[in-house]
Amino acid sequence: MAKVGIVMGSDSDMPIMAKAADILDQLGISYEMDIISAHREPDDFFEYAKTAEERGLKVIIAGAGMAAHLPGMCAAIFPLPVIGIPMHTTSLGGRDSLYSIVQMPTGIPVATVAINGGANAGILAAKILATSDAELLAKLKDYSEGLKASVQKKNERLHEVGVKNY
Repeated sequence: MAKVGIVMGSDSDMPIMAKAADILDQLGISYEMDIISAHREPDDFFEYAKTAEERGLKVIIAGAGMAAHLPGMCAAIFPLPVIGIPMHTTSLGGRDSLYSIVQMPTGIPVATVAINGGANAGILAAKILATSDAELLAKLKDYSEGLKASVQKKNERLHEVGVKNY
């Protein structure tokens, strides 16, 4: 049974949403992924959001651009955490998406990551799930250690080529 729902309004969002899926795959977290437009197919959207909890979802990651209603509408219906990913747009560079997702009314919060922040959405979903899963928490700690080691290795390579510390 999937623990995380990844939903987007358009297949053009797939490259960003796939980054969230990649993180969940690395951490062994099950997910389902769907393209559902809150505007173009509202009945399908409402069915998705209304049945998400009974399908076993614990977190929804919703990506949207422009008016970006998908994350907020998920949060209005789904009683558990929703993470919004604002998509970059050609007209306003994603600021329209960001403002739409982050400016939710009181009582309908949406955790919001950076514009095109698919990977961070996956990590945040994992951290939410890890509050009640010690094995997942250990995997997240290992993931963080891997990030640290990656930076340290880059620093070592920098100094191997003769760049001085400042």
